[in-house]
Amino acid sequence: MTDPKPTILCFGEILWDFLPAGLFPGGAPFNVAYHLHRHGADVKLVSAVGRDLLGDELLRRIKAWGLSTDTIALHQGLPTGYVRAELSAQGDATYDITTSVAWDQIVTDQDSLQPAMSARALVFGSLSQRSVFNRAALDRLLATLPAGAWRVFDVNLRPPHDDLPLVRELAGKSTLLKLNAAEAARLVDGGEETAGREEADARALANQFGPDTVCITAGARGAGLLRGGQWHWEPGREVTVADTVGAGDSFLASLLSGLIAGRLGDAACLRHATRLGEWVASQRGATPDYNASTPEISTL
Repeated sequence: MTDPKPTILCFGEILWDFLPAGLFPGGAPFNVAYHLHRHGADVKLVSAVGRDLLGDELLRRIKAWGLSTDTIALHQGLPTGYVRAELSAQGDATYDITTSVAWDQIVTDQDSLQPAMSARALVFGSLSQRSVFNRAALDRLLATLPAGAWRVFDVNLRPPHDDLPLVRELAGKSTLLKLNAAEAARLVDGGEETAGREEADARALANQFGPDTVCITAGARGAGLLRGGQWHWEPGREVTVADTVGAGDSFLASLLSGLIAGRLGDAACLRHATRLGEWVASQRGATPDYNASTPEISTL
């Protein structure tokens, strides 16, 4: 008899990314959920969409990918969210994020609290915590998780939604803290990102906030992982960038899958995650179809 797939909850925004190349389903928690599903996890996406055409199409796409929509609420009074993304010549994205949308009021009810009771992990970001309503909802989920479940905080500082005191509070609730090098430097001492300070920043964050695991991504330079006091670094490889949307989210899904599966060492988990993030950056949008060009993944 095979073991059941591990249940992982992803809490936060789902929305439409309006990119120059077209409209793509997005939002960091959704992107992570998509890639976790591709790794074989039983994913529960705890979010909300409006009762509108954009919401209907998001749900249709999500179901077509084989993801459950049971924990996605339909909001009567608020519309489905969307983001306008502008791309630089290098493929880096900047975002204009709409406010007062459905994912600002995510309901946690029996449909989401029941799977949380046996979940292996809960992934949450900082953007959805711009809403006081969502902060209370996240606290309910965190309180319901088993003691040994991963509490994965994916920092996402998007001005004006970059409340550092709130980010520090959320970091203290995590067991795995993931952020990019610029965010890490800003949290540690308000400084600027510079190559080579990633390990020192990871150790400072671990000491300050208490997570056993800290992961810092540094774009084309690579990524680092601090776990149980041991630091690993995986250099980046050159790829032709289509856009960077979702690259970090796919990285996190791969890393978390590898750590939960436990079949690979931490350095190998980091290597797999870095290769997948690079591959997603070479594709259009955050949720490309997996195919023969997709790097090897660690399935759950």
